[in-house]
Amino acid sequence: MHEGDSHTQGDAVEVVNRKGTGPVLLLCEHASSDIPARYGGLGLKEADRLSHAAWDPGARAVALHMSRALDAPLVASRVSRLVYDCNRPPEAASAMPEKSELVEVPGNKELTAAQRQERVDTVYAPFCDTVSKVINARKEAGLRTVLVTMHSFTPVYYGQHRAVEIGVLHDSDSRLADAMLAAAPALPHRHVERNAPYGPADGVTHSLKIHGLAHGLANVMIEIRNDLVTSPEEEEAMAEEMLTLLRPALAALAAEGGPDA
Repeated sequence: MHEGDSHTQGDAVEVVNRKGTGPVLLLCEHASSDIPARYGGLGLKEADRLSHAAWDPGARAVALHMSRALDAPLVASRVSRLVYDCNRPPEAASAMPEKSELVEVPGNKELTAAQRQERVDTVYAPFCDTVSKVINARKEAGLRTVLVTMHSFTPVYYGQHRAVEIGVLHDSDSRLADAMLAAAPALPHRHVERNAPYGPADGVTHSLKIHGLAHGLANVMIEIRNDLVTSPEEEEAMAEEMLTLLRPALAALAAEGGPDA
């Protein structure tokens, strides 16, 4: 139940604590800024390769702390979202974006159908297949499962400052989000909002739909403003804050009953 328990599925996916028996399955679709050599750095400037456009800073680190605390499996992408965003379907333009906010991505311009399919086959499909295998194994073992996807967001977007610090996002199933928001008064120093800074209309709930809703699992997407997780100490502290919201929510859902409540 530590980072040493992690292993990879090919080059695209990392699984930490696969056999964890806690009630949560964690996903981190934007865990890495790595661009495999075959993509030539996508033609990006070095600063852009390390920016929030390429990954979600802090998200994997917070998720690792939560994995340990909850005995939760964690499935994380090992490839930059600029190569393929595992929280988007293949038909979405944002799955392989030509531009991310103000960042131009030359290596994504005018991709052929074959080039797009190669990324689906080597990045997106392995991630989705791994998540499905973990979910199915947990079902076979009779383990209760709720899905929690971990993200971070930039405090300034298109020049506009974002006041929200923690976003609790959901699609059509709001059970877990509702219960977490009910616990938000326990973090009086934090600005916590529902479906912010994004929501379902922005196309960000793909993972919740295909890995949560499709499997009948209660689910939530957590967004953390990345200026709050800039050091190991801040990452650990934020993980504790996430647990402050999540633990009572899990208890509330369990009290309502149902195999995957």
